[in-house]
This record gives sequence, C-alpha cells and structure tokens, in this order.
Amino acid sequence: MVKLFCLTILYKRYDGKVQKFASGSELASFGYFQRNSVQEFMDFTSKIIAERTQTCSRETVKEQEYLCHVYVRSDNLCGVLISDHDYPTRVGFTLINKALDEFANKFPSETWTSLTDRSSQFPYCLEVLQKYQDPKKADPMMRLQEDLDETKIILHNTIEAVLERGEKLDDLVEKSEGLSLQSKTFYKTAKKTNSCCVIL
Repeated sequence: MVKLFCLTILYKRYDGKVQKFASGSELASFGYFQRNSVQEFMDFTSKIIAERTQTCSRETVKEQEYLCHVYVRSDNLCGVLISDHDYPTRVGFTLINKALDEFANKFPSETWTSLTDRSSQFPYCLEVLQKYQDPKKADPMMRLQEDLDETKIILHNTIEAVLERGEKLDDLVEKSEGLSLQSKTFYKTAKKTNSCCVIL
C-alpha cells in the first residue's frame, strides 16, 4: 500500500533560509521509539530541499524508498510532501498546491514575515495525509492539476544531488540545530548498518 508520511508548508525568506509554517505527519508505520528521530529528519530534509529549490519550480528528490516532492511558488511559499515511491507524483503535487492555497487563504501573505509555526492552527496538513493515503481518493483533485502552471518537474536521484558543491549530508546533519543528539546517533547508526529503516 502506498504511503504519505509528511506534508510541510514553509516560507523561503529573501536570505535563502526557510521558515516552517505548518506540518503534519503520519508515522504509524515506524517503530514507536523511532518516530521522534524520523520526524526530525523529515523536518530537516524538507528545509534543505526547500532552501535549494528555486522559486517557481517543482522538484522531486528520490532518496532510497522515499520521494520528496517540493514546490516553491512565485510568492516563496513552499510545500514539501514526503511519500513512498509508489505514490503518484502528479497527485502529490496537486495535494501540495491545494495545501498552499488553503494556507494562503487562512494566513495572508503580508503576515508571513512574522509568522511562526502554525501547525496547531492549520490542521489541514494532517487531514490531507490521513484522507489521501489512497491516491484513488484524490482522483477528483487530478482535475486541479490542469490549473497548475506547466513548470518542469525535476527528479533528483538522491538528496546529495540537491546539495551545493562541496556540501555533504553528514556535515549538515552534524551542524543542524533542528536535530537532537538522539536523532544524530540514529542517523549514524542507520548509515553504518545500511539498514532498511534508514530514513532520508
């Protein structure tokens, strides 16, 4: 069965950094003690990908059995959806677009520079993950795809492909303030064992 894991809405500031506005996660398929680390890595990955995606573009980054779909609108509002590799890409981008529209309707753009995380006030991200785990339920939303601009979707084979020259994922993980010591240890252990449960 296909899966959606995380939907995050961010804002790409003019200094190139991103700020998380809202997110929702569906992590029941992971072990209870892994979920916090998995969540931190999904947040970390969403930020990296959004920072490195140009305005007015869509990209899909493939990392092991996961796909990270990102869309940065012309107003620098970003959406990142993390799914398994079986979830249809076009449906994923339709869900991102709908979530960004819903967020922009609730929080006007003039408030974005001062917004902080509004996940509790914007449960739409979690609702999308729960409602559209089965992409067939999203079929009516496929019509919305026709309304999306025809921006080319770029597919990267690994997260390494979106990093800047000379950047290494291990270094970014080590420097990250958004990852706890437990999550960093989880990442290093999973990488050493090359286990199937490595997340991003």
